[in-house]
Amino acid sequence: MSGSAQVHAWRPELDGVVEVLHAYFPSHAYPSHTHDAWTVLIVDEGVVRYDLDHREHGLAQAQVSLLPPNVPHDGRSVRPEGFRKRVLYLEPSRLGTDLIGAAVDRPEYVDPVLRRRIHQLHEVLTNGTEPLESESRLALIEQRLQQHLRRQVTPPPDRRDPGVASRLRDVLDGHLPTGITLDEAALLVHAHPTHLVRAFTREYGMPPHRYLTGRRVDLARRYLLEGRPPSEVATLAGFYDQSHLTRHFRKMLGVSPGQFVRP
Repeated sequence: MSGSAQVHAWRPELDGVVEVLHAYFPSHAYPSHTHDAWTVLIVDEGVVRYDLDHREHGLAQAQVSLLPPNVPHDGRSVRPEGFRKRVLYLEPSRLGTDLIGAAVDRPEYVDPVLRRRIHQLHEVLTNGTEPLESESRLALIEQRLQQHLRRQVTPPPDRRDPGVASRLRDVLDGHLPTGITLDEAALLVHAHPTHLVRAFTREYGMPPHRYLTGRRVDLARRYLLEGRPPSEVATLAGFYDQSHLTRHFRKMLGVSPGQFVRP
């Protein structure tokens, strides 16, 4: 790594996340400071060392760091080439202020499942067009973080719940163009959001967001066969825009919407 600092920060349209930060710092060292949010940090290149509440910690690529709100910390690179990181800033209520002390005592976790989920959420938020997927991934991340904070990390329960899965499928089918948030679906189905995601995935072999996208592609096919232009079809089928439709159409069918109906 070399060159100047690179920072990309934005506020996604995802309840609970107040900021996303992607950054590369070849030489910057953070002075001691605080945030009013939970800081979920992964390092993609380099090694970071930081003091949290006057105790020294280190963060490498295999770890996840969770810094609690309103607790002083700093940050600096261990290596001369600097570091690259990705950060989610979560509203304090998402994990609960009662768990701040637990995070101060143990802010790093070696958890490949958690790190992969955080990486996947960053990828979705960078695209910014898959709200149900981002909500589902955030719910699973928050549950896993709370388990770490409570020292109760357990594998997900190995049980089926076909009733919940079927009811969620009906809800998704009824909201193809408009979409529905995970919390709204949970209220309609009367189940916890993370249970919804796991029950559906176990029953149908795919997560809810993938099912919804597939059904929208089916709907788009019908509109295309009616002779409607792809730009109109994208809106009618519930996609963000035509490029969003094209990306998923190609992924599902191997061709663009225009190629699908070309004589």
